[in-house]
Amino acid sequence: MRDLREDLEPIWRTATRVPTTGEGGRVILFVSAQTGEGTTSVASSFACLAARRSETRAWLVDLDLQQNPVFRGFERRFARDIGRPGRAYDASLRQDPIYSVSPRLVDVKQNKLLTAHDIDGLPLLITRFRNERLNAGQKVKLQASPAWWSAVRKIADWVVVDAPSLERSSAAFSMIDQADAIILVVEADRTSPEMVDMARRDLLARGGNVIGAVLNKVGGDARFADRVSA
Repeated sequence: MRDLREDLEPIWRTATRVPTTGEGGRVILFVSAQTGEGTTSVASSFACLAARRSETRAWLVDLDLQQNPVFRGFERRFARDIGRPGRAYDASLRQDPIYSVSPRLVDVKQNKLLTAHDIDGLPLLITRFRNERLNAGQKVKLQASPAWWSAVRKIADWVVVDAPSLERSSAAFSMIDQADAIILVVEADRTSPEMVDMARRDLLARGGNVIGAVLNKVGGDARFADRVSA
């Protein structure tokens, strides 16, 4: 993970103009077409920026339940002035979880596998999925839980979602109805315009509101394009 906050002002200005479709804070989803385009760096940096400017707090939701890249990046102090994750809190918010486990767990409550961690010195919560509580052969899958997202909106001004790439996972599609806006992350000189447009069309076809793309690793910076070519 890399700290890209200084380069994300255009994203911030655009995101602040996005109307919320639910009661409470905005939900902004970041996703890429291919793996390794820097989505976690962009989403985490945006979440830190949003947290500094929130009246209450920001919440960064990691949809990669297998690898937890957000939590690992904060543990490694991806930015000098950003603290490490603190103690674990129950992130169920007394709602049905955004995941399901198959076969079902016997000795552990199904909705207690997702935790939220505050970040030292910053009004930000990040999620972590407790894979260590799964047994061999059990699989976890994302599922829609509108009540959970509604509960998060009520306690956070900004809900930032880091989704695995579209080539690897359907996670972004699973949560598309909950996002007020979607921003594609594109690694410059790697992903073709045709692939970006295909990803945009797929998201739009499922009802997503794609507001633009981050061109990552452009001369070491992240740049924002308000419009993605049709």
